[in-house]
Amino acid sequence: MTQCSDAAKDPIPPEVREAYGPADLGSKPLFGGGFINFGYWQGIDLDRPLTGHDRISSQRALYRHVLGTLAPTGGLRALEAGCGLGAGAALAIEEYGFAHVTGMDIHPQQLERAGRANTGLLARRPERLRFVRGAAEDMPFGEGGFDCLYSIEAAQHFRDLDAFAHQTARVLRPGGRAVIAGFFVPGTDPAAAGRLAELLDTFADGLDVAHTVPSLVGGLERAGLADVRVTSIGASVWPGWDRWLAGMWEPSTWPRNFLRAFHEGTLDYYTVTARRPEA
Repeated sequence: MTQCSDAAKDPIPPEVREAYGPADLGSKPLFGGGFINFGYWQGIDLDRPLTGHDRISSQRALYRHVLGTLAPTGGLRALEAGCGLGAGAALAIEEYGFAHVTGMDIHPQQLERAGRANTGLLARRPERLRFVRGAAEDMPFGEGGFDCLYSIEAAQHFRDLDAFAHQTARVLRPGGRAVIAGFFVPGTDPAAAGRLAELLDTFADGLDVAHTVPSLVGGLERAGLADVRVTSIGASVWPGWDRWLAGMWEPSTWPRNFLRAFHEGTLDYYTVTARRPEA
């Protein structure tokens, strides 16, 4: 595991440091199973009481949906930007046949947890998995070292999407592919950021950034990536997420406003795919 102790070279936004430092979010019922994402709920019956198994299944399904866009993946080298606890990196190896997955995260405590959670896989197949500390805007890798890059529900914490896009293009080999999944403002309405701050505490306190999907697309294209495609998957994310939250939060509380923001058209969930052109 590679760690950088010089915070000046690897700054963590204070909101991110606090959210992912003292508490292990992946151990809480809100998430569970070592994943930290809202889930992909297609195929899960939302009209019955949801179980912890449903919640973990939804999070695994989000990884499967995203990684499926990169297929065929057998024998490839992949980078996960914002790997969290490493559960998704392990799934990528076990189910998608990647030759090697590098899980990168900016938070050292997350990486420590990822190492502990994946002790068995790291011991059995050290040539297939590693965890490295690094920022999405300044990745500590050489040019063209990866066949694929994926990032799942992390981009809302990135402070500079253009820098992330540039780094993505740099670390991909010619012909390499990228997929970013996360929640973004659908359009360019300047009032959207303020509205999200009104509805959702994570936007109000700065943990989440109200990036627009056009800004991500533009950044990828300016970085030289091609075939940039955007797909909304909000209908398979937000209703299930809200149904799960209903067992813990009242309708008037702020976490329930993710679905409201989706219905208002202020926020949606997307997969965005791109390719580095052949040399």
